[in-house]
Amino acid sequence: MPDQDPPLSRLARSRAGIAAFVARHRTASRIAASAALFALLGTGAVVAGAATGAPHSLRPAAAAGSSSSTSVPAPTEEPRPDRPVPSAATAASPLRTCSVAGLATDPRLANFQAQVVNATTGEVLFDRGGDTPSRTASVLKVLTSAAALRVLGPDYRATTTVVAGSEPGSVVLVGGGDLTLSRTPSGDESVYAGAAHLDDLAAQTIAAWQADPANPTLTSLILDSSLFGDPGWDPSWDRKELFEGYMPEITALQVDGDRDNPSRSTSPRSDDPVGRAGQAFADELGGVSVTRGTAPAGARQLASVQSQPVSTLIRQSLIVSDNALAEMLARLTAVKSGAGNTFGSLQQSTVAGLAAYGLDTSGIVIADGSGLSDDNAVPPSYLTRLFIKINAREDNLGVIFDGLPVAGGPSGSLSYGDRFTGDNAVADGAVFAKTGWIDTGYTLAGIIRAADATPLTFAVYALGDVSDNAKQALDTITAGFFRCGDSLSNN
Repeated sequence: MPDQDPPLSRLARSRAGIAAFVARHRTASRIAASAALFALLGTGAVVAGAATGAPHSLRPAAAAGSSSSTSVPAPTEEPRPDRPVPSAATAASPLRTCSVAGLATDPRLANFQAQVVNATTGEVLFDRGGDTPSRTASVLKVLTSAAALRVLGPDYRATTTVVAGSEPGSVVLVGGGDLTLSRTPSGDESVYAGAAHLDDLAAQTIAAWQADPANPTLTSLILDSSLFGDPGWDPSWDRKELFEGYMPEITALQVDGDRDNPSRSTSPRSDDPVGRAGQAFADELGGVSVTRGTAPAGARQLASVQSQPVSTLIRQSLIVSDNALAEMLARLTAVKSGAGNTFGSLQQSTVAGLAAYGLDTSGIVIADGSGLSDDNAVPPSYLTRLFIKINAREDNLGVIFDGLPVAGGPSGSLSYGDRFTGDNAVADGAVFAKTGWIDTGYTLAGIIRAADATPLTFAVYALGDVSDNAKQALDTITAGFFRCGDSLSNN
């Protein structure tokens, strides 16, 4: 039987063995000691938390059956708010890469303004100063026509009458604002096809006069042109327009737009359109004196003739840019609206007529009806919006569309040999637009049926120090719009 060690010897040997083990496993021992210490401290923290009112989520659950503790519900996650969702999906915008930027810097365009709009979507595709009101030249006739359609209506006709005078043997020729009334014989057409004729009016007058045996011999003719107020010539117009044959004095009584040659669109005008008309009528009556005055109130009507309807007058005005017709329409619009009968009344009457179409007329300045004045001001953006309605033929505005010159067309101011020629002829038949020209600017505005079938409305101005070749520059950039269509870039 082996010998056994005394208790102290065994204890010493045990301690020596532990020390040797620790020495051999020093690192592991340190890790184990650290873990034990962490567990002890953690337990203390939880207990301390329970004692000091730490949040419920950190407190231990109460012992089962304890009457001094209440049950604590398990923590729940706060609901997250829903992310906002668009009410409608955003439509993708087409990538537009067709640029006319180089064409827009053509020096022939001088101070260039423009806007192009997709007529279907209303989106502005191209803009250079589109919201700045500027002179429009004859493009203003589009606004004059739109206001006349609203105020007068497409079927309105201007009426020239003859009434009995207050003195025995006298009659009064009362101008009704029809500048197309012609002194050419009935059956012969003046520059205004379908116009009323003085010989017809004279024949009616003589027949009515002779039908009453109590009437003395007809000896006196009085001319009444009071429907339109003075002056007949706007101070901002260059007087050369009269002698070069582009504009007459604006009077309520005249014949053939006061042309020397009734069959030519461009023909010199006189200083006295009322006198010219009166003498022509006196010749038809035969051997009567001519004076000026006004018709007596309630005078008996002897004869009357009427102009073509407004719808026809607008087409005749737009196709060749006839200034006399535009001024006739503007002045009749002012009279009918109650605004007055002078140039000064046109701002009120024209803008009021345009306002009925629901477009913002802010910034528009109307000095005349033809666009000859530098004082007119219309932003290109107004024209593009108005032409959207014209393209849709809203509110009788199809009358204007039907009167617009067409690039390469059989007639009108875009059929001339210097318009849409060469490479620009690609747009022939696809550009329906009103031309404009004054000494300080060239303009073009209307509708384009683009190569990709997109309908575009556009307005382009070349203003300032310009020459005749500005027309070709306007045609070139317009042909660029045609080629680009809905891919037109504003860059």
